Amino acid sequence: MGVDLSFLVRSLAEQATPEPETGRLRLPTERELVTSLEVSRGTLREQLSMLEMLGFLDRTQGRGSYLGAPDATFFQLYFDLSSQLGHLSGNQFRSAREMLEISVAEASARLATADDVDDLRGLVDDMVRASSEGDDDRALEADLEFHRRLFHIVDNPIFSLLHDGLSHVLRTEVIDRRRAAVEREPLTEGKTRVIDTVHYGIVEAVGERDGEGARTAMRRHFDVWASLTGTG
Repeated sequence: MGVDLSFLVRSLAEQATPEPETGRLRLPTERELVTSLEVSRGTLREQLSMLEMLGFLDRTQGRGSYLGAPDATFFQLYFDLSSQLGHLSGNQFRSAREMLEISVAEASARLATADDVDDLRGLVDDMVRASSEGDDDRALEADLEFHRRLFHIVDNPIFSLLHDGLSHVLRTEVIDRRRAAVEREPLTEGKTRVIDTVHYGIVEAVGERDGEGARTAMRRHFDVWASLTGTG
């Protein structure tokens, strides 16, 4: 018989008690839950184990069970399995990421502080510098951190979870696409790569509090990458 996890979590949340010192939601004992939920101890343990596997429950021997929200690992697992099972394609992942990041760029223009803008610009500077020095790994990490920083500025846990889940699935592809773009755009002395410098447009729009400009700049960023890698 299937378990209605949503109902189960709501029922557990209603009975959970916040710990004064930590604020964590501690559940009653198994005996109390068996009575309140009107289930057998075996069924309860199976259900709690399922929630623990999904990241909704933390059980510590001798301390008790605590209810909480799963971190990005839950979404990473879901997207990983969906990709491996063929339920979601690479194009669908890329499209979702692009739509998400375009929206986040616009929101960042409203929320970024002067320090945030300086940090973003510094990451692009590091990206360009690393590329010019032939350190493609450092350039990649600066690139990934740039996009993570935009989500940090917006500070919306829903967007952050989706970003972490999508980025986890797409990381290998992002690495491969960057390598392909580097091969398509050989670096000559005194020159920079557009795959790096295109990020400056996003920084400038965010710094000017231009939401629409940030959307346009992020869209151009993805268009540049697509033109150099042959992917949509």
